[in-house]
Amino acid sequence: MPQPHPTTRFLPLLLLLFVGSGCAALIYEIVWLQMLQLVIGSTTLSLGILLGTFMGGMCLGSFLLPRLVSKRRHPLRVYAFLELAIGAMGFGVLFGMPEIERLYTEFGHGGVGLGLRSIVAAACLLLPTLFMGATLPAIARWVETTPKGVSWMGTFYAGNIVGAVLGCLWAGFHLLRVHDMHIATYAAVAVNVLVAVLALVLASYAPHSVREQTEEEEDFAVALEEAAPEAGPPAKVVYLAIAISGMGALSAEVVWTRLLSLLLGGTVYTFSIILAVFLLGLGIGSGVGSLFARSLAKPWIALGLCQLGIAAAIAWAAAMISHSLPNWPIDPAPDWWASPSEARPWYQFQLDMVRCIWAILPAAVLWGASFPLALASVASRGQDPGKLVGGVYAVNTVGAIVGSLGASIVFVPFFGSENLHRILIATSALAGLLVLVPAMLASARRAQPSAGPARAFASAVAILSLATGLTWSVSTVPWGVAAFGRFMATYGDTLAPGITPVDEVPTEWVSGEPEVFCLYRGEGRNVTVAVTQNTEGVRSFHGGGKVQASNHPDDMRLQRMLGHIPALVHGNPKSALIVACGAGVTAGSFVPYPQIEEIVICDIEPLVPNSVAQRFFGSDNHNVIDDPRTHIEIDDGRHYIRTTDKKFDIITSDPIDMWVKGCAALNTVEYYEMCKQQLNPGGVMALWIPLYESGLDTTKSILASFFEVFPNGIIWSNDSNGEGYDAILFGQVGPTKIDVAALEARFAQDDYAEVRSSLASVGYYSPTSLLATYAGNASGLVKWSEGAQLNTDRNLRLQFLAGMFFNTFDEKEILEGILEHYEFPTEIFVGPPGNLDALRSALLTAGRGR
Repeated sequence: MPQPHPTTRFLPLLLLLFVGSGCAALIYEIVWLQMLQLVIGSTTLSLGILLGTFMGGMCLGSFLLPRLVSKRRHPLRVYAFLELAIGAMGFGVLFGMPEIERLYTEFGHGGVGLGLRSIVAAACLLLPTLFMGATLPAIARWVETTPKGVSWMGTFYAGNIVGAVLGCLWAGFHLLRVHDMHIATYAAVAVNVLVAVLALVLASYAPHSVREQTEEEEDFAVALEEAAPEAGPPAKVVYLAIAISGMGALSAEVVWTRLLSLLLGGTVYTFSIILAVFLLGLGIGSGVGSLFARSLAKPWIALGLCQLGIAAAIAWAAAMISHSLPNWPIDPAPDWWASPSEARPWYQFQLDMVRCIWAILPAAVLWGASFPLALASVASRGQDPGKLVGGVYAVNTVGAIVGSLGASIVFVPFFGSENLHRILIATSALAGLLVLVPAMLASARRAQPSAGPARAFASAVAILSLATGLTWSVSTVPWGVAAFGRFMATYGDTLAPGITPVDEVPTEWVSGEPEVFCLYRGEGRNVTVAVTQNTEGVRSFHGGGKVQASNHPDDMRLQRMLGHIPALVHGNPKSALIVACGAGVTAGSFVPYPQIEEIVICDIEPLVPNSVAQRFFGSDNHNVIDDPRTHIEIDDGRHYIRTTDKKFDIITSDPIDMWVKGCAALNTVEYYEMCKQQLNPGGVMALWIPLYESGLDTTKSILASFFEVFPNGIIWSNDSNGEGYDAILFGQVGPTKIDVAALEARFAQDDYAEVRSSLASVGYYSPTSLLATYAGNASGLVKWSEGAQLNTDRNLRLQFLAGMFFNTFDEKEILEGILEHYEFPTEIFVGPPGNLDALRSALLTAGRGR
């Protein structure tokens, strides 16, 4: 009985190697993008540069390897070398990043910033991703370009994606949640080394030789290529179709991640779940497509049908995200589950995964099937398998680069997600038609030669008509998703349909009418924003599916405190930096101060200061946007602080909620150190922290990290109805001494009239009433914060802690725990006994010292 060829015997083992390779690659991708975002910022532009560089390296690697490495070299040894090189570069990026970072921060701000961001990304990612992209064409040389061999190539691709799913979940839910980026990198390197060693072992048992093509095989290949235009589409058409497929896949991933993160909550876990489901669909599709590629005589027909199916699947996803998922009866914070438990977040993660599968899995499966079918459509016997796989993979990746950059930087902010869905449906249908037209013509001619072109034309018109219908079926995502995100279903019929002009909002509630009206909605470069108003007159600014600022008394009080406390304690502030604009109320708190010369507002989203703060909240924020002292910087706050040469008397940081992916970078020990370095002598930093939608471990982590840099730090609480709501962390360069009498005297000066008015509007009629929000300081909370995990650049622990319990509301218990350690701080408040007694009395009335 003949023995199987070594190639056949070892193929299942090679598949396992590719699973490991994909697992390591996704761990690296998550870690590297996270590390580089710390350096060049988390704006869409920065992320676009990172993703473009990452995928560009993959594209170059897949294209160059078969052209630079002889096919006579043993594929397994080449593959092992690539894996070892990737592991070595994993160490290189991890430990070389600080050196590149130091060089970058010297020149990273201003007009040269964009070019330098690209150079930094290329320096860190291009070489390792080039080696990653080379692995698939390298191992593809282990098989022949027969139908069975092409099927195995697609199977390798599927195995790589399955490994990527495992790597995504392992990194997102364990390595980074429990450990840090160093440990995650070590794990990925270990996988690389293990895969390389196994590949070398297999290579020793499976000798490789290149069999020259016989004259008969050469004649067969030539005849097949000559017959291709009649049997199927030209290879260029297939390449174009798979490029369009790659573009559609990454464009859809960008827009669906954005929309689903609104519905599910934009935590680091949500992003991992969405990516894992998308990759899972690609893996399933690749596996199924590989099986069909082995037996199909005309794989291009299946490829064309896949593209048409993708058009329908995109329409399905758009409909589910707009009409189905927002109305699923899911309450993220039910009353019956009021206290946090270890089981609760995992229960929520399962629901999130089911919702993602329901909406986006069908399209991902079809995109996954397209790759092996494209390979089979352009394969011919005797080809170099590496060049075959490398070419298809390269054009698919080029499409992916265009899709990711185009969707994030151009299409979503300028045309909206609704129109992007329509474009993707149209381009997918066009790709299907390009591939199917030759087959349609051939089939029509065989059935009725004289009427062949007419029948083919009629079929094409029918397909285009169906695609047109699908495009028009796409509707706008309800504004309630942009405004209330995961809580939209709980609002039910209280949301008015469509956008309501300001002058048409009812001034009082009428039975049977909606209670909340949308005044504005915009899909910005980085954040989806909305402005609403209810019938009680409360106007709110929403970002990322949640209220971020409003003119509600509780929020106005917090926003004014965030500006006035540091300004009054400092005494003579001339410059202030506000990180995150919101409704502009915090920034506007500095407008009344006569000595203020410069107000810098740094926000990641251009729509916020330009279209929201002044237009809808000008009367609340002292028209700060139009104030001649105000300067707007559109940038990631961390990146701006890292690269600016300006120093400030006050820095206030009012970022989006701690559980939002990426926000942890604005709350690390290193970030606070950067802020401290940008403060003038005696300068003050103030930071908003929510006590609601936060667990005890989350709050402890924030306070401990802040007090690590500001050991004399103070916490001021903004209570609601006498209970915990949110708070402000306060830190000063040097020890803080607040002379209550001197503060009262300065507050009473004539040129502070507008300051008094601003504070009186939120219920503070004297400095004493404002200082009575004192809740504790660093030295007094040492015991309370025992066991707190510091949030550092290395671990970004905060986003994993906060993301676990962002659906809990334990603000009352958290504040009570802090106040248990309250003592009147005689080392902070100084002045005549009468003033101090009045302050003690005010603190007692506010619930301190009970």
